[in-house]
Amino acid sequence: MEGAASPPAGPRVLSAAVALSQVLGLAALAATGAWLGGYRGGLAWAGALRLNVHPLCMVLAMVFLQGDALLAFRVFRTEPKRSAKALHALLHGAALLVAIVGVAAVFEAHSAGGVAHAYSLHAWCGLAVLVLFTLQWLLGLGLFVFPGAGWALRGRYRPLHVFGGVALLALSVATSLLGITEMLLFHIRDTYSKFPAEGVLANTLGLLLVAFGLLVGYIVTREDWRRPPLPEELALSMDFKTLTEAESPGGSQ
Repeated sequence: MEGAASPPAGPRVLSAAVALSQVLGLAALAATGAWLGGYRGGLAWAGALRLNVHPLCMVLAMVFLQGDALLAFRVFRTEPKRSAKALHALLHGAALLVAIVGVAAVFEAHSAGGVAHAYSLHAWCGLAVLVLFTLQWLLGLGLFVFPGAGWALRGRYRPLHVFGGVALLALSVATSLLGITEMLLFHIRDTYSKFPAEGVLANTLGLLLVAFGLLVGYIVTREDWRRPPLPEELALSMDFKTLTEAESPGGSQ
């Protein structure tokens, strides 16, 4: 009917984009499992198969769980911000724990096999990402979940925290691609150029990781998909603004 207001398409398109991201993320996990199970002998904590625990843990932690943590504020748009913030922090914490297991697996496998530690570009990037990820998580907990800092400091740090989340996901995907290539060159160097099934599957995994990372990055950086503040949050912000302007000289801090 002419003149009738149509419901906003944004939330529907957002829901479809989030659903697609989950399909891509789960497909990447399935491809990782199929690769390790079908061509690398499966998973075990004992013996040579311990090394296979590493790629599965890192894809799960540093790509899938980290990406879902970034989506928390977009998915739970109508829930209290405290709930979305707690889920965001918990998913990042779970990702950190799984990543630590993955790093422990590769270090123990290298020690058992007499292989040098942390000599490759993949290892250097991976350790750098893990350190930065840990710092990002701890700073987020200290400033936003258990706020001990002032509102001004939190406001100045928030853009850096948002940028850091997207950048770390991108770096995690890039590091995963380095790891996939390194693993293929170790195992099928002589046949890789002949398009063996293992190489095709691993390359497909890489494309799925890139697609997941790009889609999550698009969702969390699109301005009109930002989580709208609830009425009580707006009231709290106005009360705080009034208080600080009244207390600060010249009406500003």
